[in-house]
Amino acid sequence: MLKIFDEIPRNLLNVLFPVFCNGCSNLLLKNENVICTKCLHNLPLTHHHTITETEIDKAFYGLVPFEFAASFLYFTKKGISQNLIHNLKYKNRQEIGTFLGNLYADELKNLEIFQEIDFIIPVPLHTKRFHERGYNQVTTFCKAIEKNLTIPMLEDVLLKTKNLKSVTDKSKESRLENNKNVFSIENQGKIEGKHVLIIDDVFTTGATIEACAKEILKIKNTKISILTMAYSQS
Repeated sequence: MLKIFDEIPRNLLNVLFPVFCNGCSNLLLKNENVICTKCLHNLPLTHHHTITETEIDKAFYGLVPFEFAASFLYFTKKGISQNLIHNLKYKNRQEIGTFLGNLYADELKNLEIFQEIDFIIPVPLHTKRFHERGYNQVTTFCKAIEKNLTIPMLEDVLLKTKNLKSVTDKSKESRLENNKNVFSIENQGKIEGKHVLIIDDVFTTGATIEACAKEILKIKNTKISILTMAYSQS
């Protein structure tokens, strides 16, 4: 059966089983994967890893101490990055997280700071939300970073104990209030005295990461860095 499919020309396969770009919905060509070449070249890169003071740095000054903070893409409404995050998060296109993680890891691999990081911790989903979706969209991105930068990921330290409604359209103050007592720490001995990289999907107000960071920083001699797939300028 497989031999039969191997013999079918690619253009015919595209007719029978079309594969579309996750960034613009156009048909992918023979050598394209996940997104088309045009979208790949038009990704709204932040270049945060090359900038001394980023938007995330400014957002967290005076709130939580951190070593490094960066986002891979700018989150552009109705643009490529929004489509990618939406398809990853709601359409079960987990390969998007892997694809973006591989791209970003290639940019980060030569930074000295990543030689100092001990563990990756993804921002968790509540167990109810996890079972509804079947996966944590952040984890697929984290696994690619983990593999490429050889930094182990921990999913049994930071837990989400309350299942909250989305508040993406709320102010930072509302989001901070919403995130109070939402996260908890288990197995804290694993990260005591360690440098932890917290990873999330989209940085909007920073309230979620701030809540996670404050829990992790309660552990003795722990340091944090921050990474997200996208940064929202709205």
